[in-house]
Amino acid sequence: MRHRNGGFKLGRNTSHRRAMLRNLVTSIILNDRVETTITKCKASRPIVEKMITLGKKGDVHARRQALAYLMTDEAVSRLFATVAPRYSTRPGGYLRIVRTYARKGDAAEMAVIELLGAEQELSEKAAKRAEIREKKREELQKQLEEQNPGEAGDPNAEV
Repeated sequence: MRHRNGGFKLGRNTSHRRAMLRNLVTSIILNDRVETTITKCKASRPIVEKMITLGKKGDVHARRQALAYLMTDEAVSRLFATVAPRYSTRPGGYLRIVRTYARKGDAAEMAVIELLGAEQELSEKAAKRAEIREKKREELQKQLEEQNPGEAGDPNAEV
């Protein structure tokens, strides 16, 4: 029995678990949203909240503590410049965990862990990706028309 043994082991040894959680926390701060298993979401939530609290402090010591945990300098600068100011008036509860589906291979319950208030930024990223995709599609269509003028690829072409 595991009475009074807190925390999540996640089926890994200590160093592997620590490295996995560091990577997950870094990804959440960089991308605002990550899809993973529910257990990993629950294990990473307190760590991300501690990082955001460090970001809200904003002093050199807090920056060095965040740098010691997060994997990249880019994540630390984003934490202090973008993420932490977003929650300056909020006393806690910076994350949302939404259950999504059961993974097909092992039936693990999957979830999305995301930072609150990041919906606008995420929708802007999605719109930008859609715009780039549309631009590429138009360029490909133009190349096809140049290579094969008058073929079935162009619905307006007369044969």
